[in-house]
Amino acid sequence: MSTVAAPDHLQVQGTESEIQQKIESMIDEMIASLPDANNLTSAERRGIIARYTSVLESNFIYWMTATLIAAKSPEVGPILLDNLHEEVRDAHPNMLRKFAVEANAFPTDHDALAANKELIDVRVFLGRLDGVQSLVTMGFFEGFIQKFMPFLASLAAAEGSTEMEYTDVHGVCDIEHTAGLFRALSLEMSVKPVVPGTDLFEGVYLLKTLIERIIDFRPSQVAA
Repeated sequence: MSTVAAPDHLQVQGTESEIQQKIESMIDEMIASLPDANNLTSAERRGIIARYTSVLESNFIYWMTATLIAAKSPEVGPILLDNLHEEVRDAHPNMLRKFAVEANAFPTDHDALAANKELIDVRVFLGRLDGVQSLVTMGFFEGFIQKFMPFLASLAAAEGSTEMEYTDVHGVCDIEHTAGLFRALSLEMSVKPVVPGTDLFEGVYLLKTLIERIIDFRPSQVAA
């Protein structure tokens, strides 16, 4: 059994499977709360795509690389390297850029700064290089992205775009990536037991906050 700290810091006992179930439940709640793309204004749809692109294009490979560096289990490396190999070989950032451009949503400096604090928080967290926490965080993110793709595609379609390579690919490949990350988590936890009091979901909540900022941004949220 692995010790998992809940968000309220009450200690609970949980297996890797229970961690995954908690994350999947969080993801399903987030997906269920997404707005209908057709009920958003064109500016709102464009903003979500642009902020998402600004964050993901230049950060996802960095996040996964940080997780690779943090992992202590020798069996975890090949799993993460396979993910990174696919990202680089198939130029996933380029797919995302084409997706944004065709939806007339290429990020501006305002889009990039909209979630600046939340993005920095995630970067600093992953920079701690804790393998278990990082794998929990990235497992959550890959799982979310896979289920988020239909919504992202609907935003672009409502803006008149037909460029859906990015959303089509990630709606499929991230299923395998998510499974691989939870497999890696099990391996990592077997060689690096969790220290009592550790909040395994700290990074998950930081990423959740970042995602919420991407989806529901208000200009007044940015300090003058």
